[in-house]
Amino acid sequence: MYWVATRSAVVSFPRWRSLAHLLHSSPRRYSSFNPFPVFFGQFGKIYCFKDRKVLKGSAKVTKKLKALNVLDEKGLSNILWWKERMQACRKPSTIQLFKRLEYSNLLGLDVNLKNGSLKEGTLNWEILQFKSKFPREVLLCRVGDFYEAIGIDACILVEYAGLNPFGGLRSDSIPRAGCPVVNLQQTLDDLTRNGYSVCIVEEVQGPTQARSRKSRFISGHAHPGSPYVFGLAGVDHDLDFPEPMPVVGISRSARGYCINLVLETMKTYSSEDGLTEEALVTKLRTCRYHHLFLHTSLRHNSSALVTGENLVREACCGENVFLDIMNGLKAILSLSFCLRLKNSMALLMITFRNVTVSSENRPRPLTLGTATQIGAIPTEGIPCLLKMLLPPNYTGLPGLYVRDILLNPPAYEIASTIQATCKLMSNVTCSIPEFTCVSSAKLVKLLELREANHIEFCRIKNVVDEILHMNRNSELGEILELLMDPTWVATGLKIDCETLVSECEWTSVKISGMISLDGENDSKISSSSIVPSEFFEDMESAWKGRVKRIHIEEEFREAEVAAEALSLAVTEDFLPIISRIKATTAPLGGPRGEILYAREHEAVWF
Repeated sequence: MYWVATRSAVVSFPRWRSLAHLLHSSPRRYSSFNPFPVFFGQFGKIYCFKDRKVLKGSAKVTKKLKALNVLDEKGLSNILWWKERMQACRKPSTIQLFKRLEYSNLLGLDVNLKNGSLKEGTLNWEILQFKSKFPREVLLCRVGDFYEAIGIDACILVEYAGLNPFGGLRSDSIPRAGCPVVNLQQTLDDLTRNGYSVCIVEEVQGPTQARSRKSRFISGHAHPGSPYVFGLAGVDHDLDFPEPMPVVGISRSARGYCINLVLETMKTYSSEDGLTEEALVTKLRTCRYHHLFLHTSLRHNSSALVTGENLVREACCGENVFLDIMNGLKAILSLSFCLRLKNSMALLMITFRNVTVSSENRPRPLTLGTATQIGAIPTEGIPCLLKMLLPPNYTGLPGLYVRDILLNPPAYEIASTIQATCKLMSNVTCSIPEFTCVSSAKLVKLLELREANHIEFCRIKNVVDEILHMNRNSELGEILELLMDPTWVATGLKIDCETLVSECEWTSVKISGMISLDGENDSKISSSSIVPSEFFEDMESAWKGRVKRIHIEEEFREAEVAAEALSLAVTEDFLPIISRIKATTAPLGGPRGEILYAREHEAVWF
């Protein structure tokens, strides 16, 4: 008996692909689009000064590892990189685990401790092979119903993901920690928020031969620039993950400092120049970045940067790389692209969209001292300005937008438009739509992977319908037109109101014709007089009533045929047994046979 599940049709139906145009519109329609193709070979030598510094300051460890003769120079550099991060851990439980590490291999395992063997064929040896391919990523390996980490990676989980070590703090065993399969996304969120990249190793599901180890493979990577891993989008529940962090590059010219930001998920980049040293430091303090690259112009033009005695040097606490090239922005784009290609070699070229907004005729950004004194930047002993200005429930995207306006005031013309909009909104006599805040990075990622479920499409429809409602209302229509320029500054998309309304109408019609909205249901759950109804409810409720039947008619027919085959098989296999039991034991009052649904096995049992 085989049960045909059609959940994948809900999230991977080809016609949904067209909805990606919501966020990736044609460059011909928007004047601010400036496609920027990035190829290999656009950057020259890269010098990493941090690793050299660590090598000099860790002579003991270096000699010990060389004596073991198990690591080359690159492996040694990676181990010292991890040791530096271990020294930053502060939790007592992590410190106890830290004492059991042995820096003779990339996992940090002490082979003399329990479960520490690295002999060929063991699970630890297999994990070490994966770790050697991505030495600076936390490795989570699927083992049964858990994702486990050992050695150094286990310490990182305990420190940043709030997990407890397996076996407590026993001193005779290697550090081990992990999370249940259902909590994987939460663990990834915790690690990427703290700047760590993660490599996920899956085991091949299914029966295996006796005394043989399950095969394993790398299923995906998550990092601060792209914290979502394919396959985690739930069919029947909302999915949330952190906002991706940009790759940041800094250079210097006669006009001042220049900061470039690249967002891998959004395929966008922006540049802002003419910044003072304090303004640059303020931006670095308020921007959580994935990687930080410094242009050689900083090395040549700022002797203080090399000696580490100025504000910029103090703010650059991440991995600092000097690029020995002329065009800093192109190099940063290329490096961001190569960081992506380390995890996926499927793309040979990627196009970034320029979302830079001109900085002319606008006030200077707040200095670090001013921002901390007024509470715009979280500072100990100073009340948070945003908490005083905004209601308690205004968090997330609204709070970030207001903070960005405070730290980086818009041009005077845009500021006047925002003020005029607020005045109109305070005097309207009709209700204003709530405007559900939807993360654009989240939608782009889910649509790109074709994993957006009915919840996300309903949210998109709600937003576009609210825009259409404002356009039809005379009072709100004026507000909508005024909002176009502030929206351009915030998103980098220059679009006129007429085009926006036209696109929203098209999107609303497409979504309405594809998914079942509230109250619509053109499909019924299968039923049978023999098979328990709970079985069909669990198997079909997650996908029936989501996409309209007209688009997946073939899948519906397959499910109906499978339901009939299951009912027939249960009738032929189980009913004769039940009839026999009733005939033989009923007069004596013995046990009766039953057909039941086992939810944990998703199967019908006798």
